[in-house]
Amino acid sequence: MAKKSRNRTLTTAPAPGEVGPRQPCPCGSGKRYKACHGAAGGAAPTFVARPFEGMPDECDVIALRELVPAATAPLTLKSGDRAVRLATLLPGAAPAMVRESGDVWLGLQVQHSYGNPARDLGAVLEAALATEEPGIIGLPSAPGEGPSLQDLISDTSLDITVHDGFDYWIDDVPDRDASMEAALEQANGGVMPTSRLTSVEAAYWTNVGTKEHLRWVMPHPEDQLLDALARLHAAGQDSVAEGSRFVGMFRAHGLLAPVWDLPLETGPEVLEEPAARFAADLEEALQGGELTAAERSARAGLANRQVTIR
Repeated sequence: MAKKSRNRTLTTAPAPGEVGPRQPCPCGSGKRYKACHGAAGGAAPTFVARPFEGMPDECDVIALRELVPAATAPLTLKSGDRAVRLATLLPGAAPAMVRESGDVWLGLQVQHSYGNPARDLGAVLEAALATEEPGIIGLPSAPGEGPSLQDLISDTSLDITVHDGFDYWIDDVPDRDASMEAALEQANGGVMPTSRLTSVEAAYWTNVGTKEHLRWVMPHPEDQLLDALARLHAAGQDSVAEGSRFVGMFRAHGLLAPVWDLPLETGPEVLEEPAARFAADLEEALQGGELTAAERSARAGLANRQVTIR
């Protein structure tokens, strides 16, 4: 009896911009697409490639969500006078909290991932504003259609404060007990020293113990930015401090965040002037034309040093 054919039908590769069934789902769940938003009868694909577009200080918001351990910024509502505070992380990674004062706190670093974090933030903000009862505001399921955070707040620039730890969790609590202090001390033990540069936008120095880094979220379209970075790399103009090394990029929420390794004891202060100079060189490189052979080679190398974190 003849054996059945073992040949398998070749599947067509996904078109550019589409997600293959065995690739990670872009919602950030960690599952393959076919087992998540690509599943038959599954959740509708709600992934938004650049969710914070149009929000004031978009690059900083991405940095606070993905790279910065402890920071806060007040938000101004388009409607209403409730005080709202944006934070990198809230206790228990809560999506939002209504405080005893009635103030609303929003957390950027949370447990859920429904494909559009700006819409998630809009949903929990609306829920928090609908009550004055103190407590945690959760988001147990995808919120569906509705306003994103940038639809609910003013377009004024954010006044960002980077903190040494999470003491802001209880800075509105007059009577702190020992359990609060102990929990705070434990949380602060994992915070890496971080500082925001003042000479450029959305650039953050951090000390991870064995080395220091500069991580800088940039607003430019990816292809254009890669071309410009390749020009600077090929010309030897990609340093941000003596002994620094451009090591690659994070890709997060539709934007790139170049990363430099820095020698220990560099600190943030000495980065201000060279970072401003690099920003000026980058703007000039963004206006360049066709890449040379050396620049194309540099670009290929840079493209292979990207890590997608959202």
